[in-house]
Amino acid sequence: MSWGSELWDQFDNLEKHTQWGIEFVEKYTKFVKERSEIETSYAKQIRNLSKKYQPKKNSREEDESKYTFCRAFVTSLNELNDYAGQHEVIAENLTSQIISELSRYLQELKSERKLHFHDGRKAQQHIESSWKQLEAYKRRFERDCKEADRAQQYFERMDADINVTKADVEKRSSHKARQHAQSRHQMASDSKSDYSSYLQKFNQEQNEHYFNVIPNIFQKLQDMEEKRIDRIGVCMKTFADVDRQVLPIVGKCLDGMTKAAESIEPKTDSKQVVESYKSGFEPPGDVEFEDYGQAMKRTASDTSLTSSREAKEKPVGKSKGKLWPFIKNKNKLSLKLITLNSHVRNLIEGSGPEDFSHLPPEQRRKKLQGKIDELNKDIQKEMDQRDALTKMKDVYVKNPQMGDPASVDPRLSEIAQNIEKLQFDSQKFEGWLAEVEERMPSKSDTNRRSGLYETQNNLTVSNNSTVSNNCAQDRERPLSSPDGSYTEEQNPETQVKANINPVLPTSSTPEFDDEFDDDETLPTIGTCKALYPFEGHNEGTIAVAEGELLYVIEEDKGDGWTRVRRNEDEEGYVPSSYVEVFLETNAKGAMTYI
Repeated sequence: MSWGSELWDQFDNLEKHTQWGIEFVEKYTKFVKERSEIETSYAKQIRNLSKKYQPKKNSREEDESKYTFCRAFVTSLNELNDYAGQHEVIAENLTSQIISELSRYLQELKSERKLHFHDGRKAQQHIESSWKQLEAYKRRFERDCKEADRAQQYFERMDADINVTKADVEKRSSHKARQHAQSRHQMASDSKSDYSSYLQKFNQEQNEHYFNVIPNIFQKLQDMEEKRIDRIGVCMKTFADVDRQVLPIVGKCLDGMTKAAESIEPKTDSKQVVESYKSGFEPPGDVEFEDYGQAMKRTASDTSLTSSREAKEKPVGKSKGKLWPFIKNKNKLSLKLITLNSHVRNLIEGSGPEDFSHLPPEQRRKKLQGKIDELNKDIQKEMDQRDALTKMKDVYVKNPQMGDPASVDPRLSEIAQNIEKLQFDSQKFEGWLAEVEERMPSKSDTNRRSGLYETQNNLTVSNNSTVSNNCAQDRERPLSSPDGSYTEEQNPETQVKANINPVLPTSSTPEFDDEFDDDETLPTIGTCKALYPFEGHNEGTIAVAEGELLYVIEEDKGDGWTRVRRNEDEEGYVPSSYVEVFLETNAKGAMTYI
């Protein structure tokens, strides 16, 4: 159906309808724009969420990356970030493929509609002007006809009424009336001819207007409207296709999340916990029956913390068993055992010695091995660069036009220095690693050490040196700090010698034989300066500030802790690696383990 033939008289309604169509395009464009803004906002929020839960750039990230569930979570976050990127793609495609196109099309549509209705109004004005002209001819013809009729009637009336006395005068008046009537009839005849001619012309123009001009204009409007509707349909299809185009990539993101979740291995993570926190020490041996008439015998152990039993059941005599890890707190003895996990984590996150001596043997060995592997990779990288530059120099020597061989020498010299430094560091760490591996206990050594300890106990009983034997046992097992950290055990040979040749405890012997007597104040053996701040949250420790000067009242005896005093009421332990100790020259057995 054609608008031109069916809606020839609906010019105003068509004008309203096409204007509504343009407004609909504007409304749909606004809808798509808001959808694009929602997609952009959603993508931004998803990216921020992914970024918020990404592992922080610190030492803890390395620990988390060891576990499969942490790696799976990081993978899921990365996939979620890619997922957010697809929503950004949706927003970009909506803007470029729909919003921009419709905005440009709207301008064209408005211009085209304006042109068509301008032509229609012009044609309408022309036909209205012709109709007015026709009405003018019609009115003139009507007027001339009436004037001719009146003139004719006047002539006939004058001609019928003849007065003999005035015959000549009347004769002249009748003649004038006849001439006037004839003139009016001629004018009416001319008006009729003009009216008839213009009427024929108007009919032709009207026929042209309603059967040619207006139908053509309305057909153009119909075509314009149909194109607008078709363009809306295309945009709606594009609206769906924009989402459909990203579905494969979104599916891959979701598949990546699923694959990450399926990669979680509880057994592997449980094994990693062992690898992360294993200290390398042997568990404590059996405690033998205690005979109050004899010194206590027990199997040597590397992690026994049964000093509490010794504190409760002291053997008769003046000898004092080692009270570590008993800690003095307002003249009362209390047992404070802090888990290895907490202390190791705190030390790893903070600053520590270069040789990782603040860590348990097993963890220290892993750190050293990792450092060696890292140095070896750096050495290999430098060597590869050196080989490449050497080849380049050879090429320059053979082909001087390609470059100056001497220009490579500074870089080669720098690389040689780097390799030398890296190799030196590698040897240094390898030396520390060898030391750790030599000191670490093995399964085959356990029974041998147990036999030696039994021999030591027998020798001690025969020599009535119960106290020294107890102290030697305390030295043999790995010492636990107030924070729950552990230090490396002493060399087995040194341990055997120390137990076979026990020394009676004295106030100046550098062993863990001192007791926290409520009434006894330990003498000052030196001073120390805090290199790092220490919070001292655990019982038995003391908080120090960086650069603070303190008195040393008990030096580090191999357990990684030094006992210091600030004043008469404040004293406690601080990590030996956190302070620089200056022992007095007259302090017997003075030594430091920093």
